[in-house]
Amino acid sequence: MNSKNSVRRLLTYAAAAALALALSPATAQASTVRPLTSPPPGQITISIVTVNGSGCPAGTAAVAVSPDNTAFTVTYSDYLAQVGVGAKPTDRYRNCQLDLSVHVPQGFTYAIASADYRGFADLATGAIGTETANYYFQGNPQTTPLSHPFNGPYTDNWEGVDTVPVAALIFAPCGAQRNFNVNTQLLVNPGTSDTHTTNSFMTMDSTDGSVTTIYQFAWEQCPSTSHK
Repeated sequence: MNSKNSVRRLLTYAAAAALALALSPATAQASTVRPLTSPPPGQITISIVTVNGSGCPAGTAAVAVSPDNTAFTVTYSDYLAQVGVGAKPTDRYRNCQLDLSVHVPQGFTYAIASADYRGFADLATGAIGTETANYYFQGNPQTTPLSHPFNGPYTDNWEGVDTVPVAALIFAPCGAQRNFNVNTQLLVNPGTSDTHTTNSFMTMDSTDGSVTTIYQFAWEQCPSTSHK
């Protein structure tokens, strides 16, 4: 599986996953009213406004929301970074920035607790593959990137989870609509591996999770004064 075509066959779509959003403290909604432990009634809709980056060419990224409002998944079908035999120098780095329009039931708000990233890696001895992600709302500062490195030799599925402590949860402001941006990166560093005889690669399959496991939705009901 040293060629790009054979690598793509390893890419699979994950099933249910979850929404996770965070704001900077300057625009955050304080946790004050009626915390909920399950999703509110009504429909959550998520659509891709723009998608940019070498890891997600047009038509290769998609968003799906679960019917019960507990989750959403971003899936990728051409997110591959590689070095060594058959790879170009620019293939070692891939990135994708998604600009998402998110609508939640009126009168509710949410926060991010964690985000789950998954894929497959085949790293030669001495090579290092790294997944990095950060999140921000349109017009707000970007959050600090969080990274998950994997050292070769490594041939297996990989998973990276970004976690926010409960005490640090920041809720989106009630009554405001801002696009949510997810910025991800894959980097394969050849390190001490022999790039003349080996190929190392790392793929991203999905950005996903669920309310009860990895992606911890934290819901609150907004004050009645925020209802329209």
